[in-house]
Amino acid sequence: MISKSIAKTQKIAKDLVKKIPKRKEHAFVIALKGDLGGGKTTFIQGMAKGLGIKEKILSPTFNILKKYGNFYHFDCYRIEKPKEILDLGFKKIIQDPKNIVVVEWADKIKKIIPKHALWLNFKFVDKSKREINMIK
Repeated sequence: MISKSIAKTQKIAKDLVKKIPKRKEHAFVIALKGDLGGGKTTFIQGMAKGLGIKEKILSPTFNILKKYGNFYHFDCYRIEKPKEILDLGFKKIIQDPKNIVVVEWADKIKKIIPKHALWLNFKFVDKSKREINMIK
């Protein structure tokens, strides 16, 4: 998918929220990777809007984790070891089927991202254009 604006990136995310299936066994996990400035946080802001979250969504780079009800936003940009995420209760969070979990810079903790996760890659094309692809 190509996005030519912040609004379009957020719309793509809102549309995805509408398609999240009901789960019985585990959280819905989205693993994001890609270029710095590629639109990952903008995408997460769109997801939050689609979920009806009113709080302002900022990148939790310095906190690693932000929680908004059953919506969890992890940012692994500054992670050096996956254990740092595990210490925050990641395994328990992804086991709860009520949760939606989004992980920015997920490639840094690839070994602990569940196999059922939806992987998206964000590519910075130019000042206003981003490419978003689903990957395996």
